Amino acid sequence: MAKNGGVHVGGGSLAGVVWFGGWLFTMAFAKLLWWQCIVGLVIWPYYLGILARGA
Repeated sequence: MAKNGGVHVGGGSLAGVVWFGGWLFTMAFAKLLWWQCIVGLVIWPYYLGILARGA
């Protein structure tokens, strides 16, 4: 907790929220199937790169 009694949010939790938001955005934007979404949970940058490349 912060010295003034407030709640302190660490950088790790913010990074997780940003990563999860990016994953959700990629799944919707690329219109992937459910099984691709599960695989994309681990390798979503790959799918984003494929989409950006135009393949």
